[in-house]
Amino acid sequence: MKSEVTFRVLGIDPGSHVTGYGVVEKVRNDLHWVAHGEIRPAKGALFSSCLQTIYEGLREAIRQAAPDALAIEDIFYGKNVRSLIKQGHVRGAAILAGNHMASPVFEYSPLEIKKAVVGYGRAEKGQVQQMVRAILNLPELPPPDAADALAVAICHIHHRKADPI
Repeated sequence: MKSEVTFRVLGIDPGSHVTGYGVVEKVRNDLHWVAHGEIRPAKGALFSSCLQTIYEGLREAIRQAAPDALAIEDIFYGKNVRSLIKQGHVRGAAILAGNHMASPVFEYSPLEIKKAVVGYGRAEKGQVQQMVRAILNLPELPPPDAADALAVAICHIHHRKADPI
């Protein structure tokens, strides 16, 4: 099947409590689900241990998926400063994992992602889940953070249409 694959993307929704990931591939003009999951560091663990868990989990996801690119959600500015700093650290661990695995990393704002998937930049989390399910023809809703990661991957594929590999 890999010989038919035009493009495979691993999307990442960075979070210190839950980091979602999702793999989507474009075959000809169709999008196909490959995998999704969530990395959940142990509750109460030191933040440095959480970052290591996320880093190692993403490296393993990258190794298994062998993506052509990684796409990651950029920081959402409406959160409190402490959350933003933690999210920035998680994004750094994710970007580093991609670079260590020799995968180019692209970043998209939450507005760009929602617009690419739902058609509306202020869509709610549930709307994103429903559209991801519909676009990828999934039998059930993926968990929220994994759905967001799949949406990031879909967004990158849409943005890459006019930019040949």
